[in-house]
Amino acid sequence: MLAQTKEIFEACLLAGKIMLENGAETYRVEDTMLRMAKALGVERSHCFAMPTGIIFSFDDIEQTKLVRVSDRTIDLNKVALVNSISRQIASGGISGREAVIKLKQIDKSKPLYPIWLQLLSASIASGWFVIMFRGMWTDFIPAMLSGGLGFASLVYIHRFVKIRFFAEFFSSLIIGFTAFWQVRLGIGADLDKIIIGSVMPLVPGLQITNAVRDLMAGHLVAGLSKGAEAFLTAFAIGSGIAVVISFLLN
Repeated sequence: MLAQTKEIFEACLLAGKIMLENGAETYRVEDTMLRMAKALGVERSHCFAMPTGIIFSFDDIEQTKLVRVSDRTIDLNKVALVNSISRQIASGGISGREAVIKLKQIDKSKPLYPIWLQLLSASIASGWFVIMFRGMWTDFIPAMLSGGLGFASLVYIHRFVKIRFFAEFFSSLIIGFTAFWQVRLGIGADLDKIIIGSVMPLVPGLQITNAVRDLMAGHLVAGLSKGAEAFLTAFAIGSGIAVVISFLLN
């Protein structure tokens, strides 16, 4: 019984940790963990998830476990894989031990899309955002260059400096300088549209969406903290562009 309880604890906490680290909403994390525990034989369990940690306990056992979440990124493929395992447990397709093995494999797996493909996608998206904001086709390539360079600098700086807002500030700074000199050299035409298109891959759209959804679900602490994180990210991006405009256009 003790071994089985340990497996249920490990499976539920590992599933919640993976989801929270990879961009899932807080209420979805709690719901998934509670459903998994019930499907594995625990009728009454309690879960309290925050952006930085998860507290999990069972009614019949005087034991509570805490998992700390320090690194967060966006990989919705891992979230989908955990949801798939949760559904398999609910249908009786796999046991708790098998779920733990599969969850460990998901946790250790690399992102579905390699860095070069993410960089290429960010570059192309930056160009199309210019067109979406009614920019000119002549600014498509300059926006691709600025957006790609900014996204690459974000990934590179974040590897060495774990302060995410610092990396986003310098990424937007690089985007602003690149866009300015392309316009100065005659490669681009509309500086505003190039900058707007280039910073869009850095905008915390998922964090804002998750913050609103958590608030609507009644998770006020998680919603407010995620909203504050999204605000600081947007502030860092805006500050980098503001520095460029202040120094180079005045």
